[in-house]
Amino acid sequence: MSEGERFDRLRLIRSPRIGPVSYRQLLARFGTAGAALRAIPDLAARGGGKASVADAGAVEREIAASQALGARYLMMGDADYPALLDQMEGAPPALIVRGDAALTEGQCIAMVGARNASAAAVRFARVLAQDLGQRGAVVVSGLARGIDTAAHQGSVASGTIGVIACGLDVVFPPENRDLQAQIADEGLLVTEHPPGTQPLARHFPTRNRIIAGLALGTVVVEAAPKSGSLITARLAGEAGREVMAVPGSPLDPRAQGCNQLIREGATLIQNAADVLEAVGQIDPRMVRQGSFDFAGESVSSDVAAGERDAVIALLSHAPAPVDDLIRLSGFSPAVVQTVLLELELAERLDRLAGGRVSLR
Repeated sequence: MSEGERFDRLRLIRSPRIGPVSYRQLLARFGTAGAALRAIPDLAARGGGKASVADAGAVEREIAASQALGARYLMMGDADYPALLDQMEGAPPALIVRGDAALTEGQCIAMVGARNASAAAVRFARVLAQDLGQRGAVVVSGLARGIDTAAHQGSVASGTIGVIACGLDVVFPPENRDLQAQIADEGLLVTEHPPGTQPLARHFPTRNRIIAGLALGTVVVEAAPKSGSLITARLAGEAGREVMAVPGSPLDPRAQGCNQLIREGATLIQNAADVLEAVGQIDPRMVRQGSFDFAGESVSSDVAAGERDAVIALLSHAPAPVDDLIRLSGFSPAVVQTVLLELELAERLDRLAGGRVSLR
């Protein structure tokens, strides 16, 4: 990949209303990021709206700021882009990393759990992470308070990956400043956000998909029924990864999420040997999700007006699977995806989890 193409790809994903799915579709259709950038205004116009692309100067400043932090970019398509993450629906097209990117090639195990974890759970997470590291595994977590912090502390000596929901120059929570710096120096610090980005609430669910995507399996140590840790576990399960949970007392609300996961089929975990036994049954070649591109199917630059109207007529404010739109319309996937892309760029469509879409 040329430096010019790398720059254009970063500019593409930084453009308004371009997400990971539309990014892949634009590249699949136009071949290069430069061609996709030039096509965006016309595509949005056909969808009934307007769209702009990211300012080249702003992207240049972002790259300079990242390099000043000692970081570099891993672009989707690079040889060292994490292979397991690349298989996830909605994988980030650009990662900013500082540290040893080769850690992603190891046997990665995600560990997540409650921020307000009990003392017993924190100790268990630290010891489990240490044991996993001593057995050659790489622990992945989110540098949050509680279980995440304990997991990193237990595995930082053997190699750990911290995925954050902000820029590399931002520390959250503040008390993890030294730990975050140590991970960047001795392990790997990962984000999809440019320097200066603050940890907003909407960033954490998308961070969770990176945690789940980097690992063969996810261990939940302690979690309430509606916690973000269960989102990570769900994403791992949807991607064909192993979901594991540590049982807890039914009298502790912080254990209810783990106990529910076990009841629903998650593997019960008591030690590092249990974890490695569970993920040892997974062939990395089997975790690939379906293609989210046009899969090589070409489409003319102009979808017929009747086709566009027919697809729009099938949409509503209620989420609908894209596969259903293709089946009900009778059109090729490329035609349906082109109409959806036009509507998304025109800010008339929302993409939701599970390959679903709805009118905005």
